[in-house]
Amino acid sequence: MNSTQLALLALLLGVVIGGAVALLIVTAIRARDRVQARNSNAVPDGVSDVLAAMDDSAVVVDASGTVRASSASAEAFGMQIGETLPDDRLRELARSVRAGGGLGTASLTLRRAATPAEPRLVSARATVISPRLVLLVIRDITERERVEQMRRDFVANTSHELKTPVGAISLLSEAIESAADDPAQVRIFAVRLNAEAARLSSLTSRVMNLSRLQSADELAEVRDVSVDAVVTSAVEAHVLPADSAGVTLVRGGARGLYVRGDQQILTEAVGNLVANAVAYSPKGSSVGIGVKQVHNAVEIAVTDRGIGISEEDQQRVFERFYRSDQARSRRTGGTGLGLSIVKHAVQRHGGEVRIWSKVGRGSTFTVQLPLASAPAALENVKDPRPKRRPKKLKKAVTDDAPTNVASPSAEPMNGAPE
Repeated sequence: MNSTQLALLALLLGVVIGGAVALLIVTAIRARDRVQARNSNAVPDGVSDVLAAMDDSAVVVDASGTVRASSASAEAFGMQIGETLPDDRLRELARSVRAGGGLGTASLTLRRAATPAEPRLVSARATVISPRLVLLVIRDITERERVEQMRRDFVANTSHELKTPVGAISLLSEAIESAADDPAQVRIFAVRLNAEAARLSSLTSRVMNLSRLQSADELAEVRDVSVDAVVTSAVEAHVLPADSAGVTLVRGGARGLYVRGDQQILTEAVGNLVANAVAYSPKGSSVGIGVKQVHNAVEIAVTDRGIGISEEDQQRVFERFYRSDQARSRRTGGTGLGLSIVKHAVQRHGGEVRIWSKVGRGSTFTVQLPLASAPAALENVKDPRPKRRPKKLKKAVTDDAPTNVASPSAEPMNGAPE
């Protein structure tokens, strides 16, 4: 073997040995990286940027449940970088996914750390992104579930309520057909048939109104609305029913106040309160509709001297189709939707509705709405009507009634509305 062959052999041997050494070095480096990755809590590159762009609450947690990275919305649930997950169920979900791999989901209730601090139904999804890190994505599904439950309840309640007038109309039509030879009976059945048809029409109209209030994102027509016009329209619409029931409508309080909103919706809401007050008031009594300004709000109070509402029923009177007095509601043709419409209409205008009631003494429903400035064209216009000294009225409720409701002055509306 000459020197050239020896050199080539040495070169080849050196390449083999060098390759083997390089392979050992690369293998060692990879093994070290795997060990470091297994024991590392470092967030992989790009994960923080992805979290920053997410609308849902999302966090990356290590084996101890400590938050290593988070989205901006995660702070609403008290999940901040460097702190432990605030909920044991989330920590358990992360541990189970880390141990078993794959994907894990759970539905649970979390309390918000930010205002309002209320329980929220969430869907949590966990997935492993490294041997020690787990990504948790938390989606708030409270509103979705509330709307779905509301839809189910609404369909069930509406179907149940429609059965009564529809069934009555069917039976009365059969009775009219059977009594075709008896004109007197036909007239009686026809009157009852007309009453049931009117009840069905009223129920359908109120269902549509309530559905519109609950589904619309914004009010259709928002403008400066005169509270005087709202109250006047609501009172005038119920003068005849009040006269028939022997109830006097008394309107009073502050004048010239304005709110922002939809006049038709507000008139219907106040009208529902007046209608309820008339329906539940004894003959010879009065229903007061008063207006007053309280700081930056307008309060419209409707007070009656009727049968009153028990404390248990006061918690439910604004529910759809709920009636505290089933028998009276059937006699008056009530649908159980009036107060629910009031509640949603007032809430859509940024206000609230309160109730005070004592059994046997009467009730006061107070609508509070944000005060708006009077239109510029009306600011300098004076009321041309002469001032009248208000007559004294008996109190519509007893001394333990709320003192912050608007007390109407004596302006009876007994068939000659303003």
